[in-house]
Amino acid sequence: MKKLINYILPVTLCIAFTQCKKSWLDTTSPSNVDDAFVTSTPSETFKTLSWCYANYRQNCVMGTYRWNDPIGSDAEMYPEDGSSNNLNAILRSDLLPINSASGGFNGLYSTLARAVKVAGLIKAKAAYQTDVADGKPTDWTHLYGEAMTIKALCYFDLIKHFGDVPYGYENTTVTDYSLSSRFDIYDSLIADLKNVESLMYKIGEGGINAERMSRTFCDALIGELALFSGGYQTIRTDVDGLYGSVTFTKKGAEQFGCVYARRTDYLDYYKIADQYLQAAIDNKGAANLITTDGRPNASNPFQRHFQYFADLQTSPESLFQLGNIKGGVQVTTSEYPYAFGRPSDGGSANAAPTKTFGALRIIPSFYYGEFENGDKRRDASVTVTGSNGDGNEKILSFTPGNKSTGGIAINKWDENRMNPPYTAAQRNSGMDWPILRMADVILLSAEVKAELGQSAAAITLVNQIRQRAFGNTNHNISGLTGDALKEAVLQERKLELVGEGTRRWDLIRSGKFPEKAMAVRQDMATLINDLKTQGFHKFPNGNQISTYIYTKMIALANPLTYDVTDSTRPELYPGWRGQFNFSTISSVTVKGTAHNLAIQGLFTNIDATTAATLVSQGYVKTNWGINLISAPATIAAYDRNILSGITSPNDPPRYYWPIPTETISNSKGKVTNGYGLPQS
Repeated sequence: MKKLINYILPVTLCIAFTQCKKSWLDTTSPSNVDDAFVTSTPSETFKTLSWCYANYRQNCVMGTYRWNDPIGSDAEMYPEDGSSNNLNAILRSDLLPINSASGGFNGLYSTLARAVKVAGLIKAKAAYQTDVADGKPTDWTHLYGEAMTIKALCYFDLIKHFGDVPYGYENTTVTDYSLSSRFDIYDSLIADLKNVESLMYKIGEGGINAERMSRTFCDALIGELALFSGGYQTIRTDVDGLYGSVTFTKKGAEQFGCVYARRTDYLDYYKIADQYLQAAIDNKGAANLITTDGRPNASNPFQRHFQYFADLQTSPESLFQLGNIKGGVQVTTSEYPYAFGRPSDGGSANAAPTKTFGALRIIPSFYYGEFENGDKRRDASVTVTGSNGDGNEKILSFTPGNKSTGGIAINKWDENRMNPPYTAAQRNSGMDWPILRMADVILLSAEVKAELGQSAAAITLVNQIRQRAFGNTNHNISGLTGDALKEAVLQERKLELVGEGTRRWDLIRSGKFPEKAMAVRQDMATLINDLKTQGFHKFPNGNQISTYIYTKMIALANPLTYDVTDSTRPELYPGWRGQFNFSTISSVTVKGTAHNLAIQGLFTNIDATTAATLVSQGYVKTNWGINLISAPATIAAYDRNILSGITSPNDPPRYYWPIPTETISNSKGKVTNGYGLPQS
């Protein structure tokens, strides 16, 4: 498992290929002897390139900016009260210290600088030049494309999270540098990747799996770069001439030296996106959309993708997932299931399971109001229970906080579903970090085709995803065109990809961020008011959230639960919860024998007569929606934590992190922070 990781760790410790100084702009080139050694063979070259994967995992993805991507949308939120950890997520990055994301910023530049250096050395090799002339993928041509794809991904992250940034200064010592237009950077990256993608291996070829860059991923990345270049985004108006001849259609008001806008020639970029997203599907290699589930205890191919992560395997649906190793001699920080997993009150070590902070929570109006009946994604994506840390299931609380408080949570990464769970220490489970999967690409392609007027093709793509979600064709969409189809695609992406860091960018790119932000804030205000005045709130789909539910602990032969459609089975419904049977692990302490939680009234308001009957059966009246309304501070916390930086439909969304002090101060005034972000 994970051959890539076996290279990464020792290389990270010993490589002397490029010694980075304090600033990403100042690097020292290795000697000719070093260059010759590290590119002597494809395997030696990859050992050097693997440093980029390690640095991207530990110092880029783990940077604060990427950590916020899944928690700032109309479906996802942060759980704590008054924390500064989500200032960017709520669109108040103007309140952040200037160096709040310096680790991620500098990490991205150091990673891409190394990748560019490796690419340059490969390009100069006679063996590489011969292989290029032959026009077929080889180890050398793939490594060159892999390095260039790493560079492009890093710059893509920089633009998404910091806006317009310095470009093209890697591996040089400079005393004069400035901002580059993001649109120029996009054009350059797209051109670079177009030149390399055909000479890269697809997933499954040449020993390449989804833990390395492939032609499959490269094609998808070209599509994403073009789509983001053509989509709506917040651009600067305070730097004259920054965008050259590019013209824009603007939405809303200009504020803080910025405006929400889309380039007027956006369709040209959607056409590029259309071509290369389709190429990713056509060049899928061994990757595919998982549509069957051969497990004896489950029939949910959607969830099967996430089970591969819990099994510490690469998923056949992944185009790229960032490798990790569980605790042992070689260990990497498995932050994703800790930060975004199913919550656990367990301790930091030897718990059942260990602590899961749960920084990603699901807005109640989304969970209750937007999934259709029969959608297998709901329970596999969102959970109302977590773990006590002693082998027992626990209802989550809407009271602001973390672990078992903070509200309902994402359910796609649950250490209970490892076999066995890693219980020695938190953050050491070894689950990979997801970056891109085939369902995402299919729905991106649908988004592009809907914008280009290819309605039938877009509908076909959406229905591929819906047929998997429901297990039949009864919920297929049909007959939609124009804005109605665009909205259907946007909604399908929301349901399919919730918690995976895409919804925030979908809303930005679609031009709908302010209106969707205002809408979800109003939905939650209405929900809270109804809980106050009548004790429940009813959604258009018939679901109800009530102030109280009724629960009791019970024993199940198999305490880890799976799919269930029978809502009369309170010990099983909703599905995909329960607990691993931790009594089989001697190093942890398990309490009691009844480990599962039966829940009554989760989607229906319980009347007094029914409540009395349930109490006689051993159920306990349990706080639920009451915790949303019981304290003014809680109401204020939810109001703050759900996109409170948007106060009107005319506000430009300000989602960028500040460029750090060092880059600004050394630029002789040519690099500044826009969007009202701090300058010092």
